[in-house]
Parts: sequence; structure tokens; C-alpha cells
Amino acid sequence: MEYITVIGGGLAGSEAALQIAKRGIKVKLYEMKPKKYSEAHTNKNFAEIVCSNSFKSNLLTNACGLLKEELRILGSELIGVADRVSVPAGQALAVDREKFSEEVTKLIESNPNIEIIHEEVTEIPQNEIVIIATGPLTSEPLAEKIKELVGENELAFYDAAAPLIEKDSINMDIAFYGDRYEQERPKDEDIENWLKKPKLKEGSYINLPMSKEEYTNFYNELINAEIVELHEFEKREIFEGCMPIEVMAKRGEDTLRYGPLKPVGFTDPRTGYRPYAVVQLRQDNLEGTLYNIVGFQTNLKFGEQKRVFSKIPGLENANFEKYGVMHRNTYINSTKVLDNTYNLKKNSNIFFAGQITGVEGYVESISSGFVSAVNAVQKFRGEPPICFDKHNVIGALADYISTENDKFQPMNANFGILPELPEKIKDKKERYQKIADRSLKIIKNVKTL
Repeated sequence: MEYITVIGGGLAGSEAALQIAKRGIKVKLYEMKPKKYSEAHTNKNFAEIVCSNSFKSNLLTNACGLLKEELRILGSELIGVADRVSVPAGQALAVDREKFSEEVTKLIESNPNIEIIHEEVTEIPQNEIVIIATGPLTSEPLAEKIKELVGENELAFYDAAAPLIEKDSINMDIAFYGDRYEQERPKDEDIENWLKKPKLKEGSYINLPMSKEEYTNFYNELINAEIVELHEFEKREIFEGCMPIEVMAKRGEDTLRYGPLKPVGFTDPRTGYRPYAVVQLRQDNLEGTLYNIVGFQTNLKFGEQKRVFSKIPGLENANFEKYGVMHRNTYINSTKVLDNTYNLKKNSNIFFAGQITGVEGYVESISSGFVSAVNAVQKFRGEPPICFDKHNVIGALADYISTENDKFQPMNANFGILPELPEKIKDKKERYQKIADRSLKIIKNVKTL
């Protein structure tokens, strides 16, 4: 055997291919684009991002932030690219999605150990080492082969992407820059003194404050708006982690105010008081010309998106660069078929990586690509697998997807899947910091090359 095959050039597949090549082993990387695109992809490059441009928090007291730091220490190629093409997003890591894909593509195309094959794979080679990283939008022919391979019926959830707004079309007489809590008026200051203080400038979130009347008007329009009629195969359970804004709203009038539109931590500079609700916009490209509406994944018809979202104060004349869309996602029941190296139990030549395994999120997908690549290399070399410690987020995710669970569903990085500390610490921030300290101490001693 002279090479390892990687099927799929998304986040997980790209990370896997680069990690294998870094270790001096030849890679055959299959990607069906640009000959064929899924329902949600439009970019010919590798590692295309189709939903939000945020890689979530960079804080170590956030599980996804800790996972990113673990991956940085381990030498993740894609997290390195994300850091280099980041755009301002407060305490989060957000990227210019076009530049991110371009940079990953350059790394892959310039690597002499990677052979790129632009073809749709419809058969799975079972007598060679393979990583299947075709993502949640796996083509139907390959999905059928995967279902045959794992011996389980496929499971599906549905992902919705938020709209993009041109920044110049936002009414900045209403909107204001700021990150949650950083610009909130302290309780012991009067309005006059607070209003005289300099406010955060460009580079942070853009916030759109709403009064009770404005929120009620928007809410009623939203819950009565027309949605795209789903196909029969799409009328299944919508995964909670990426729920359409209109579905969330129908759970109750205040649901959005306790979710993506919560006003806590904000003060409207025009009034000196907390708004009734706040819609946040996050920078989507390096130039700062595009912003996405945070939490507004949607299945509304395009015309309805324009009409309803323009009811939000500050977006009355908004230009929509891209409307939100909804698409099918597929994942396997990993708890029954994979081990904690993402290796198929019934055929040790085959690994899976990415959201098809049930890890949910960009960084989590990169993490699975890293683990599967490292262990595909171990298999190639005839060496024992490397199992990551479950006290690390990277190991806890691998443990989660490989531990049998009758109610298995996709999972983001979170501290709930890591072992508890031996001591009880009431303060959540302090507790998470100690968990992070423990994790980083372990990960710094891991050898994967």
C-alpha cells in the first residue's frame, strides 16, 4: 500500500489530508467539486464554509475555545489558517470565509504528497486505508454505500444558513458597535456620564436594539411568514443546534428574547437603557463589507426574508448579499459502528471524519479529521492507535461519538462531556478554567508525529 485515500475535501477531509501528507505519506484526495455540487455548496475550493463564518469563542473557559487551543498545540493546519484570516468578532474566532477556503486550497494544491482527484466517489474501497469525510451533505449514491457498509439506517437532521447583509446598507443611526457586557452602563453611573464615554468602534458586533413595540411587530411578521415547502424526506426532526429562527419563534413570544435576541449585557446609546431585544450582526469578511445576522438560520422564502427581516430597526433598507437556505444533513450512528479513533469497528481499514460522524461544528469537524488522520497513519505504519485522553475536548468528543447511546444526536464541544474535577468549585468560570488547565497540561505531552 503506497497511499491513504481521503474522500471529501471539506473541513475534516482537508485537515486529514494535510496531516497525513505532513507525516510523509502519499494521499489521494477525492473531491467531487467542481464537477458536482451539493445542495448548499457553491465554492470550488476546499474547506468551504456554508453556514456561519464563526469558529466560536477563543476563551479557554469555553469548550470550543479550549478545543481550538488543543488543536493549535497539536499542529492543526486549518486552525492555523483560520487564525491567519480572522476578522474582528470580539472574543470569538471568525474568518473571511472566501480567504479561508482559498488558503486551505493553496496548502493542499502545493503539497507534493497530495494527489487531487475531482470525481464523485460511488464505491468505498475496503482493502485499503480510507478516511470518509464527505460531510453532512454526502451525495445519495455514496450515502447508500455508507448505509450498506455500517449496517445501520441513516439518520438525518437539517441545517439552516443565515442571510448576509451589506454593511453599507445598515442604518448606523440606530445600530451600534459593541460586544455583550463591554458597553453596558454600570449600575452606579448616571445616564449622562455613561453617554459621554467613548463607545466601541468598528470591528465588534453591530447591534440592532428593539423596543417592545418593534419586537412585537417583527415577531408577528416572522411567525406568519411563508416558508419553503420541504420535501417528504426533509420533514423529520430539526436538529436543535441549528434551528431556523421562525421555528424557534413559534415556541413562544419570548423565546427569541431568551435566545439569540436576548438584550442582557447591552445598553442602547440613544436612550441609556437596556433594549427590549437586540439583533446582532457579525462581520463575515476581512474587508468588513458583509455581516451575517447571528442566530438567523432560516427556511423562509427569499422574498419573505427581505420583507420580514427589514422590519428589524436598522435593516429597513438592508441589501441582502445572500439569503438563508435550508438543506439536508446526514450522519451515521457512530456510537454503534466507530471506536474512539473514528475507526470502523467491522473494518479497521476504514475511518470516518467530520459531521457525518455526529460531531457538530467547524472546529469539532477539524478535530475529528485530525484524530482520524493520525490513526490512519498509525494503521499505515503498522503501529498501535493513538487514543486521546477524554480529559481533553478532542478526546472527549471521540469518546462521545463512540460510546453507545440509544438517544445519540450530533454534539458540539462542551464541558459536559468532560470528566468532572476531583474538587467541587461553585464558580463556573473558575471551574472551567481549572478544566482547561488540566486539559492543556495533558495535551502538551501528546506526541502524534
